[in-house]
Amino acid sequence: MRSRILIVLATALATALTTALTAGGPVLPASAAPAVVESSPSGSPRAAVFDGTIYIDPDIIPASSPSVFKDATYQGRDRRQVFDRRKNKFITIRAFVVRVRFKDGTRLDAVVNPEFRRKRAAVGLAHAYGRVTGQLPASLRRDVKELWIHKGTELFGGGNHSLLIHTGQAKVYKKAGILEEALAHEATHTSLDARFASSPGWQAAQAADGASISTYGQANLQREDLAESVVPWLAVRFARDRVDPNVLVAIEQAIPNRLAFLDQQGLDLRPFVK
Repeated sequence: MRSRILIVLATALATALTTALTAGGPVLPASAAPAVVESSPSGSPRAAVFDGTIYIDPDIIPASSPSVFKDATYQGRDRRQVFDRRKNKFITIRAFVVRVRFKDGTRLDAVVNPEFRRKRAAVGLAHAYGRVTGQLPASLRRDVKELWIHKGTELFGGGNHSLLIHTGQAKVYKKAGILEEALAHEATHTSLDARFASSPGWQAAQAADGASISTYGQANLQREDLAESVVPWLAVRFARDRVDPNVLVAIEQAIPNRLAFLDQQGLDLRPFVK
């Protein structure tokens, strides 16, 4: 995608998502606002290059990319505690539980709100979001044990060994082509934050680079900077043939030390990278 398309996308999404951009609880951080790629009038580096990095290009993790999803099998009803952003709190529901298995031997439970009413609907949702989750790099799926699936147009979340999905928001992301990037951001919270976000190496990279890659990351530096950096890292290192060269240069100039830190972690990126 070229910069002109990115800016059009950002403008359209800004209107659609303005009412949704309220801060989530500290346990389940929300994704950021749309990206606007531009240079400062003087040509000097900006403090932050994007508003939010899940929006920088829909082809970082294409919808057609391979998935290790294997199957989804209904397990029955069970009481589960989940976060619902419509209520902005944890609730206990008698959920439809669907076991999702992946070809690499990992698995998770799709915990589907009973508001979807039918077992068949729950299995369909588990299949759909299990397939997309199976497109994510293995290191991002590592600690994801549950998908919490609700209705509503509310921002996604990550943490607590889970991914929070509101299906109305998923439709918005899918239409924009960034459902995969949004889940990659949230899965970073779930699987990488505890390992790296407070580590001396990451903090040294932050200090060396200066500001976060995005205004959202800069405003929530401890909570969001790592997740805001992972999607740009995937773009620069593994999607160069699909992303606007100007965007790639902007990322490389803004956060070289963060990129180098991620390079050094030996992350398992299958099936995104073979």
